[in-house]
Formats: sequence, structure tokens, C-alpha cells
Amino acid sequence: MNVEMRDAAPEARIKKQLQATGSACVEEVLLGMLETQEEQNRRLSENREAINAKIRRGISQLKRGQGIPEDQLDAHLADVKAKPE
Repeated sequence: MNVEMRDAAPEARIKKQLQATGSACVEEVLLGMLETQEEQNRRLSENREAINAKIRRGISQLKRGQGIPEDQLDAHLADVKAKPE
């Protein structure tokens, strides 16, 4: 199969990945990217119910006025990231 790039931007991104990963060829880069995408799809599929439950919980919290004001959001996210899991 031959793949033709009509836009230079994706081609440049693939070349950047080729250098960054030390892959021997573009095919290796593309296979790695496909494997990563397939793994992400699998995880999303396996965790769909939990993800949807968290979204529903968040929407309920917002409806109750329990959201975080925009001007405080960056500080809140920094605090969450700093806490160990």
C-alpha cells in the first residue's frame, strides 16, 4: 500500500516521530501509532460506564452550583495534580 500525503504538515509530524522514536522506517512509526490508538480505544471501551458515571456526577454537581469558578480553576487543578493518588 502506498500512502500519499497531500499536506506537508502530517508528513512533517510523521518525520518528527520517526526521529523521536528512532524507528527504522515510516511503517514502524505508523504501526506504533496504530497500536497506541487501538490501546486507547480499548481502554475507553472497557471504562465507558465509569467515565459516563463521572460525567453524570459532574453535571449533577454543576446543576447544584458546586462547580469551581473559572478564576479558581487553575489553582484547583494544580492542587489536584499535587496530591498523591
